Amino acid sequence: MGKASVTIKEIARELNVSKSTVSRALRDSSEISEDTKQRVLELARQLNYSPNPIALSLLKNRTHTIGIIVPDIANAFFSSAIAGVEDVAYSRGYHVMIYQSHESYERELIDTRHIATRRADGLVVSLASSSERYDHFRELQEKDIPVVFFDRVTDAITTHKVLVDDYKGAFEATEHLIKRGCKHIAHIAGPPKLSISRNRLNGYRDALNKYGFPFRDEWVVSSEYNQAGGTERAYQLMALRERPDAIFAASDRIALGVHWALRQLGYRMPEDVALIGFSDLAISSLLDPPLSSVAQPSFEIGQQAAELLLELIESRNTPVSFETRVLKTKLMVRKSSMKETS
Repeated sequence: MGKASVTIKEIARELNVSKSTVSRALRDSSEISEDTKQRVLELARQLNYSPNPIALSLLKNRTHTIGIIVPDIANAFFSSAIAGVEDVAYSRGYHVMIYQSHESYERELIDTRHIATRRADGLVVSLASSSERYDHFRELQEKDIPVVFFDRVTDAITTHKVLVDDYKGAFEATEHLIKRGCKHIAHIAGPPKLSISRNRLNGYRDALNKYGFPFRDEWVVSSEYNQAGGTERAYQLMALRERPDAIFAASDRIALGVHWALRQLGYRMPEDVALIGFSDLAISSLLDPPLSSVAQPSFEIGQQAAELLLELIESRNTPVSFETRVLKTKLMVRKSSMKETS
């Protein structure tokens, strides 16, 4: 049987000092004289002393664990953002606990309580589509557990936020359809409670306005950010007496449903209906025809959210100036929106 680990108590007994003196010396406390520190450190080296990591985390009031809550891990945007968070966290010695809200406020509430119970050092979160109250995040902050939002954010909580320029991305997508000669451009928006949905709708509306196109209520419908919602709304739009000749979907997952519905209905893309999405999922370029989309730097979003969170964790009790980082999007033009211009 191997020898048990050397403890602070044994070092204290050997040097005839208190355990607290040894502990302070090992932490390089200014309360301990240099002579005593050197005696403690020399004996600790001789005895191959190594601190208990659990005791150390309690001493520092840290677990070196952070939580991340996303609406849906199956969504490639969020899985990529999680990878970005993990990339930074592990490089800095932190572990990551991953939770899914499944777009449910109740699940999000349970997840935040679990994070508090597990004594996580902080949280990175993208809001569920049904979240309307944010007291659970405020409660974490009051427990000295900092929170950083990404992608789906709220102005109700004062903290760091990382997002993309949803407005500009949507404006450029709509403008692209206009410049390809589309006259009747519909928009399938996301849930209106979410800031990303509102910003993308505003970008669409302002692009129409810039080029003198009317904003028509019947051509704007909303959906959850999923394929089934896209399919249902595509059938609804194409059943109108004056059907659209282009559709801008607020996400690629919605656009996937639209793409399937248009093919089922026998419409050609882009000849009959041009289509463009938002997120640029990997599958989008593999469709027939390939889907145009607005690309987001999802991995970088996760990295920056994690960096900001770790700054909050490691600079506690230091005044912080909170910031909102807005990353750029990029329009990826493919065949689904490349209508021939006259």
